[in-house]
Amino acid sequence: GESIAETRSLRVSDVRVFAFAHVSDLRSRRRAKAKEEEAQGTMLPTHRGARGATTAIPRAKGSGNGTTTTPSASNYLRRVFRPRQMDIEYSVWLMMQLCTSPKTAYRHATYHKQTKNQWARDDPAFVAVCCGLQAAAACAFYAAFGTSSAIKLFTTVFWAVGVDFLAVGAVLATAGWTLANRKLKASSPSHAVEQRVEWLYAFDVHCNAFFPLFVLLYVVQYFLCPILLSQTFLGTLLSCLLYAAATCYYFYITFLGYNALPFLQGTETFLLPLVVAVISLPFLVLAGFNPTQKVMGLYFR
Repeated sequence: GESIAETRSLRVSDVRVFAFAHVSDLRSRRRAKAKEEEAQGTMLPTHRGARGATTAIPRAKGSGNGTTTTPSASNYLRRVFRPRQMDIEYSVWLMMQLCTSPKTAYRHATYHKQTKNQWARDDPAFVAVCCGLQAAAACAFYAAFGTSSAIKLFTTVFWAVGVDFLAVGAVLATAGWTLANRKLKASSPSHAVEQRVEWLYAFDVHCNAFFPLFVLLYVVQYFLCPILLSQTFLGTLLSCLLYAAATCYYFYITFLGYNALPFLQGTETFLLPLVVAVISLPFLVLAGFNPTQKVMGLYFR
């Protein structure tokens, strides 16, 4: 009886995920259609030939032969400056799923592949929301530990968003993308179409993994700073545990992201940093290393 109930619960969860993804896909298509009409600057034709009105739907590159689509970086970046074309609601829902049920969040990648023939998201809303949250958190930390200087405030926000999130994320995404394409691809039959991990998907994986880390190291740490910054064993222990948990969560979600791709094997490689974090944790605590104090000193020395 319990197994039947669990199976039904999983089926209901799958239905919700695909329904939400379908709604998001419809919204994305409507925005793309509206954008095309705006670019043309004219009304859609009321007739075309003898068959009446028709609407041309752009086809993704590679959709005819089954190859992996390479998302257009220019179109992706262009949508960053058009908030009306971004699905903020879906991004918030995805962030909640990444904190509570990360496996459920990655089921949408399969649906995206089936509908748009690409694994990566074509909507920059998730990145935009993360940048906004990073900037807000940086301002909060600066208000608590910084000095009254507009230049230093700008520098803090720039490092939090431009370096910690985007630049470091691009490096980690490139490393994961290179490792996956060169070492982890499963051998495929000679007649099968070769599939590769898209760099933008690797960056999506980083963004997904970063959000729970953001919750732990920017939100939870902010409210625990009075304890974490104290010169006590409890402060050192809690700080090491917090950073270890954030690191483990980051690489666990990274593993789930690459493990969702059916043409990869040996994705357990992305779990190795978890082993390093767990083994080094007691040594760092006994050595009195407090990562919160080090990070705060680096930003606000």
